[in-house]
Amino acid sequence: MARRSLPKLSMNSTPSPRKAERLVAVKGMNDILPPDSARWEALEERVRALMRRYAYENIRTPIVEPTALFVRGLGEVTDIVEKEMYSFEDRLNGEHLTLRPENTAGLVRAVVEHNLLYNGGKRLFYMGPMFRHERPQRGRYRQFYQVGAEAMGFAGPELDAELILMAHALWIELGITGVELQMNSLGQPEERKQHRAALIAYFEAHADQLDAESQRRLHLNPLRLLDSKNPQMQALIEAAPRLMDFQGEKSKAHLDAVLAILQANGVPFVMNPRLVRGMDYYNLTVFEFVTTELGSQGTICGGGRYDYLIEEVGGKPAPAVGWAFGVERVLELMKAQEASAPAIAPDAFAIVTDAAALPTVCACLEQLRSKGVAVQLHASLDGSMASMKSQFKRADASGARYALVFGPDELAQGSVTVKALRDAGVAQRTLALAAWSDWADTLQSKA
Repeated sequence: MARRSLPKLSMNSTPSPRKAERLVAVKGMNDILPPDSARWEALEERVRALMRRYAYENIRTPIVEPTALFVRGLGEVTDIVEKEMYSFEDRLNGEHLTLRPENTAGLVRAVVEHNLLYNGGKRLFYMGPMFRHERPQRGRYRQFYQVGAEAMGFAGPELDAELILMAHALWIELGITGVELQMNSLGQPEERKQHRAALIAYFEAHADQLDAESQRRLHLNPLRLLDSKNPQMQALIEAAPRLMDFQGEKSKAHLDAVLAILQANGVPFVMNPRLVRGMDYYNLTVFEFVTTELGSQGTICGGGRYDYLIEEVGGKPAPAVGWAFGVERVLELMKAQEASAPAIAPDAFAIVTDAAALPTVCACLEQLRSKGVAVQLHASLDGSMASMKSQFKRADASGARYALVFGPDELAQGSVTVKALRDAGVAQRTLALAAWSDWADTLQSKA
């Protein structure tokens, strides 16, 4: 191969600097910037508080898992496995790995690997990023975040209901309205087997009305045909055999018990016999919380019971149920409804006009922060201190409740002036620096 010749440089010449290429984020993988990041933090804090009230413990799993975990757990003939996973071969050891497209399978893998059910059932929750290669659109991204809650080792319908009640409580706490709970039951494997045979016979009799994708899936996973979004097939799907008609008394009794608990708690729901969810591991109860305010991405939370997944990934048979919600979709809905916008302003803004005073001022501010008071210090852009007028403008723009003025007179007297920025009825006052602790306690008691 011919080698390109390089330009010759004289001993006294230097290469002209080249402008570096501007790099941007991968399509569909977004930066979360202030002030939006404060909304994320506020939601995460409320989720953690909710989980504590229901006695769910946090679990954190890797974002990279063996590809076989998702093929085996989610089902080989699913959109996620067939089209959307970020899978690759580790060039160092040849392992086939995948960025997690969802976290239930990974959580089950962790439970099995670490024998977490040895002493009985576990209530667990997680938060973190997932990855699917799909067309980015509102509320749907290639790197997206989910919060999930899973109850493992419990077979009773009260756990299905508990998880639904928990999600319902979160919408109320976030101020979200207009969310519809849709319910269905997928029964048990033997019942689905009978339903599967009936579906194949039905769709075979109408094969000329199936699109290419449905024809391909007909004998691989006919249940997926019920999830088709092709408008030309909706009448055909609506007339297809219903799984509920193949379910025995035990499966129906489980669903009835779940619905009875929801009714006793005043949680409205509608039955949707076409609700099947996108993974193959579900049985019995499945549910979704749906909104009409996010366009085509109407599902904000979904889940159900998956009593056979633990055994499927190599563990001892154990029942389980859970849900996950998309963080971006919930935040989009909160934004659309102007629900529960978090306060992101500091409690106080420190104004300093003399750089020589910064060591004393910073020591005072650290005392406040140690008491839980959020304080923002004016920072110079060019090394010089801005005028007091300019700093007051920035204090007001910050949204702070108080301005803390460390002027020459105050510092000479070992004091600070506290000026209310949001309440004209609160008088300006001067505090001795020694009284910081008492003022901080008063401020926190009013928070």
